Amino acid sequence: MAKVSVILPAAGSGTRFGGERNKIFQPIQGRPMFLRTLELFTRREDVVQVQLVVSPADMPEVSERLGGQLRSMGVNLCEGGAQRGDSVRNALARVRDDADLVCVHDAVRPCVSPLWIDAVFAQAHATGAAILAYPVHGTLKNVREHVIRQTVSRENLWEAQTPQVFRTALLRRAYEQPTPATDDAALVEALGQPVSVVLGDPRNIKVTTPGDLALAEAVIDSLPR
Repeated sequence: MAKVSVILPAAGSGTRFGGERNKIFQPIQGRPMFLRTLELFTRREDVVQVQLVVSPADMPEVSERLGGQLRSMGVNLCEGGAQRGDSVRNALARVRDDADLVCVHDAVRPCVSPLWIDAVFAQAHATGAAILAYPVHGTLKNVREHVIRQTVSRENLWEAQTPQVFRTALLRRAYEQPTPATDDAALVEALGQPVSVVLGDPRNIKVTTPGDLALAEAVIDSLPR
């Protein structure tokens, strides 16, 4: 069984969500969303390390209010950077030497089935790099200034999700590049490394707006276990 180190970026500003507090504190079934996400990994035998990456602004609240609970769960806190890539890079520097794989998963993506995690972990162990993703089903439009400029073919298009899982040395090498990217897979792709896709599920949503939060609350009990 491969040993996995998990990084949960939670340092984003969450401006699209609105409100005075970071959206990671928004409740799912009465508990902070990021705690629900953490528990998906802290209970696994193959996970040897979990790091929650928090912004400097949120660090006092997280450490003072929930530090004891996080320590009891075996979770380490890591300070985030200005961009998501900076946050992951900070946590990568602290990944255990005995970790075979590194898993990066959005702290605001709480609706993941353990079965999907099993599948992407297994694929990454076999191939070195794997992500959850889901085929795009809707009609895609290129829009500028609220006017459709072009209808884009959805053939072969998939929406990337997390977890994204990689051999530790591979992800470290990918993060040595200065190339900006919106996800970790893009950095690994830039090395010429194939990244396998494991079929995800549309319920595996990233909570970005209040509407997403309501949807997550509605679907979380329907996930396969």
